[in-house]
Amino acid sequence: MDNDKDIAMLQSRGIKPTANRLLVLRTMCAMGRPVSMGELEMTLETLDKSSIFRVLTLFAEHHLVHALEDGSGMMKYEICEGEGCCSIDDMHTHFYCEVCHRTFCFKTIHIPGIELPEGFKMTSINYMVKGTCPHCSRHAE
Repeated sequence: MDNDKDIAMLQSRGIKPTANRLLVLRTMCAMGRPVSMGELEMTLETLDKSSIFRVLTLFAEHHLVHALEDGSGMMKYEICEGEGCCSIDDMHTHFYCEVCHRTFCFKTIHIPGIELPEGFKMTSINYMVKGTCPHCSRHAE
């Protein structure tokens, strides 16, 4: 991503573009998959844990990222693709490798439609497949 595009992405969600916010956004986009706060902390050695947490919290409040639980015990964060806010359409299938503990996005595999009983309102959905990724499968042979 270029600087103007990064700034525009933040501003479109009502987020003031600061150096820390731009750094977290660029890092998440470069990683291209859901990432945990710990992974960001290891990658962003110039930011402390509390700074990363504040940025992720702000991004989530402004619907720039959504959080997902992949079963690893750590919350992972992913950039929302939609314009303006995360929607159910942003919620695609994820795959959690039980060997390397990475989470992969399968954006072309959509979550099946869910019809809830009357009175229930869905705000998010998490569709997680678990197993072994191709890289780990090759090393296990």
